[in-house]
Amino acid sequence: MYYSGLGTVTPLATVTLRSRVDGQLSSVLYREGDTVHAGDVLVEIDDRPYQAALTQAEGQLLRDQATLENARLDLSRYQELVPLKAVPEQQLATQQATVHQQEGVVKVDEGQIEAAKVNLAYCKIRAPITGRVGLRLVDAGNIVHASDASGLLVITRMDPISVLFTISEDQLQVVQAKNAARQVLTVDAYDRAAKVKLATGSLSTLDNQIDPATGTLKLRATFSNAKGALFPNQFVNARLLVQEKHGVTLVPTAAVQRNAQATYVYTVKPDSTVTVRPITIGTTEGDDSEVVSGLAPGEVVVMTGVDRLQEGSRVSTSAQPATVSSRHPIP
Repeated sequence: MYYSGLGTVTPLATVTLRSRVDGQLSSVLYREGDTVHAGDVLVEIDDRPYQAALTQAEGQLLRDQATLENARLDLSRYQELVPLKAVPEQQLATQQATVHQQEGVVKVDEGQIEAAKVNLAYCKIRAPITGRVGLRLVDAGNIVHASDASGLLVITRMDPISVLFTISEDQLQVVQAKNAARQVLTVDAYDRAAKVKLATGSLSTLDNQIDPATGTLKLRATFSNAKGALFPNQFVNARLLVQEKHGVTLVPTAAVQRNAQATYVYTVKPDSTVTVRPITIGTTEGDDSEVVSGLAPGEVVVMTGVDRLQEGSRVSTSAQPATVSSRHPIP
């Protein structure tokens, strides 16, 4: 038993890389359409201004550390002289404050060095995820800014990939019960015409609210996509397998007839005459329908020409008659 819904292929992660510092784009180290891995260097920005800023901050730290060391030496001397009444206590307190002030200056210098190192690291832009690179948005030689809105490139995770699709709110209880029982539900993704199966995956999560405008709920299924059969924003038909029935009796759906009073089929008796047989239909899936009651496996039913039949009509069967069958298992 399948629930079908319209779906869209949606990447599990899409990242637009932007510069976090201003500067000239010195080199582009990827090709459009490449698959890159997390941590790969993709773009380099001229780092000379930031290297100079780091050197300047390190020099400032050395200078202020020397000043702090001298202030500590003076404090040590005053601490020895105050008990001897050689210097006033006020001078000792002032020197203690001077030492604390210089310690703060050194802390500021250390922070400036860390900030300079961070900016220097930002000059090499690395891939945050593994995925496929899109078209280049900025060429080498251009000046880029941290405030640029367009970004430098876009990386899309292709494997694994997901499909967002919808089911009716009437089908939610069945799916929710299976999900609560931690059953892994299989999802097949078909092409736009619903003829070619592109991939098979599993249901990963349900949305947290029903769309009141359509009465549907969004679901996400995850697929392995090593061969790239699914592409971001591609339209697909999703089929969610919710139940497998074993040992059921099936009949071709084309043989099932209906009127205002009953559902029935024409069965062929051994003397080649037909009789009307009321039946009860269960699940219909594709070209097969489940027969809950009224037919037994092996009986012959009429599929074509039923408009010319009536009770007791004599027929000739084809070389390959449509027979009622029992399959195991049946999805």
